[in-house]
Amino acid sequence: MPQSPAVVVERLSEGHQPRQLPARRDNAPVLGGAIPGLAARVLAGHASSAAIMQGGEPGADTDPAVWSRTRLMPPALPFAIIAAIGVSRIVAGPGWGLLPLLAVGPAVAAAAGGPLSTLAAGAGALAICVLFAAGMQPGATHRMAGVTFLAVAGVTAAGVTASRARRRRDRELAQARLVAEAAQKVVLRPVPRQAGPVRLAARYLSACSGARVGGDLYEVATTPDGVRLIVGDAKGKGLPAVQSAAAVLGVFREAAHEEDCLAAVANRIETSLARQPGDEQFVTAILAEVCPDGTEVELLSCGHPAPLLLGPAPPRFVGLEEGSLPLGLGQLADVPRIPVTIAFEPGDALLFYTDGASEARNWAGAFFPLADCAAVRAPLDPATLPGRLGDEVIRYAGHAPDDDVALLVIYRDGALTVRRRRRDSRQRPDSGPGPVAALTTMLDQVIAWSRRSPRCGRRPRRSEPAAGSAGPLA
Repeated sequence: MPQSPAVVVERLSEGHQPRQLPARRDNAPVLGGAIPGLAARVLAGHASSAAIMQGGEPGADTDPAVWSRTRLMPPALPFAIIAAIGVSRIVAGPGWGLLPLLAVGPAVAAAAGGPLSTLAAGAGALAICVLFAAGMQPGATHRMAGVTFLAVAGVTAAGVTASRARRRRDRELAQARLVAEAAQKVVLRPVPRQAGPVRLAARYLSACSGARVGGDLYEVATTPDGVRLIVGDAKGKGLPAVQSAAAVLGVFREAAHEEDCLAAVANRIETSLARQPGDEQFVTAILAEVCPDGTEVELLSCGHPAPLLLGPAPPRFVGLEEGSLPLGLGQLADVPRIPVTIAFEPGDALLFYTDGASEARNWAGAFFPLADCAAVRAPLDPATLPGRLGDEVIRYAGHAPDDDVALLVIYRDGALTVRRRRRDSRQRPDSGPGPVAALTTMLDQVIAWSRRSPRCGRRPRRSEPAAGSAGPLA
């Protein structure tokens, strides 16, 4: 079961209180004792409110000091506006008619904070309005103060109602986002950092704003025969293609553990796509199987771009030059899909991608140079390659991707392999292998040859008796 997304919650340290300015000794109007206390509680409440972010996402700031400053700015802004208007009224005098501007304070508080913040800002504005009105002479200015009082009260009441409704919608939206996140993680699970003899790293960019999944897909399964994986691109893009992607991933997760070869897995997926309701659906995909010792990788392309092999040698695309039909269109031509086996040495990395990366265009219409880009030409760091490559694709296009982008890298840790070889060489004697070791080597070769033979079928389930074996006695 995939783990729930990481949640980062930051709060201010206990005992922190907003600094209160001392009262002036001259005749300037000041707030009463109850108003600063209410404002202080509002600021403290905003400062101690939790900020929930997705762990590890770009822009998720987890520094308490920076977070505290950014969280204190919105609730403090209405009171700063009210204070500025009060000071301007004292300096400019009553002739400028600045008192009606006090209604800006609660309006800003309703937009940036909650009902309590709006009430506090409205109370502060009303207190300043009353204090200024007390020093006015009866007449036009006195009537203006009354109109200002009514305007501030009306804006405050409307702001409290609007802020309560906005808070309720925000809670509903947050709950909907949590449900969507859980559903998206079921469709596209996070890949493990290591599976069998290889390590993995991945990144996904959806063409739909706010979505984490789309028509592109990848999945990794660890089986007794080795590590099997699939990278594909369903017909369409964004959320409309999620149905096809989910169907392919569901079949692969089962067939990867039940079938003896990649061709049988592809046939299972193709049969499932043919049963899907609606228009004809197809998926370009490439399936791969890493042998148990990690020295070889078998590739089976189904109309998908060839992966890019990285290592000490220059980057090169590996696979068959001639294309094959995508999954879901195999009935159009009776052409078998031919697997290709490549050597996978320590220190090598294999980059699987979708056409959202290889066919990204810049403002001049030129395609993204995948094999010659800076992220690929830089010193090999497979763990960060998907992230750096995704950022470079966005910079090259100059905007968010128009198509879904899926990047998956598998690699072998060369340093770890070298250390193991050195340790094994120290433990083994210098003399040649004995008869038992020679017999063991021969058996291993026979088993390896039998696995590479073109057998392809479904494995018998545990409850099913093997072919040629006697069933249970009655």
